[in-house]
Amino acid sequence: MTNFTAIYDACVLYPAPLRDFLLRLAMTELFRARWTDRIHEEWVRSVLNNRKDLSADQLERTRQLMDRAVPDCLVTDYEDLIISLELPDPDDRHVLAAATRCQAAVIVTFNLDDFPGNILNQYGIEAQHPDEFIGHLLDLDPGAVCNAARQQRQALRYPSNSSRAFLDTLLRQGLAGTVARLEEMIDLI
Repeated sequence: MTNFTAIYDACVLYPAPLRDFLLRLAMTELFRARWTDRIHEEWVRSVLNNRKDLSADQLERTRQLMDRAVPDCLVTDYEDLIISLELPDPDDRHVLAAATRCQAAVIVTFNLDDFPGNILNQYGIEAQHPDEFIGHLLDLDPGAVCNAARQQRQALRYPSNSSRAFLDTLLRQGLAGTVARLEEMIDLI
């Protein structure tokens, strides 16, 4: 397994289609995906606030499945670092602390402004939008990314599991660059 490590911020785990794709990508072993119990708590809280049709028990099951699917995913013992870190939003310091503790190279997040490069550079960490992150994985191993996309598409029950419908779902997740590249390989997904 690679030593390249990425921390998933809660905001990229909130939308189920993106969470599923990022988890399947983590299982390719192109990188090590990591998160914390606190990151879990954030995305679960957001889902429960916005999706009254889902229960805490359902999301706890999802959380457990995530932790089982990705070996050594949970970062622990990072809390002591939080107080010493400065970010525009102090509530995001725990993500940087976890990234620092597990020696992550990347924080995958939609909230790039919350993780300024001039601060992250001090720790050898970069914040990347999930579209950029997946683009780098496509550069590294397009076959592995296509396989992860195909597995996710084939697992779908609703809506349609056509390749086009799947790519449209990824587009709605803010993955325009990823979709443009996967369209070139649509027969593989």
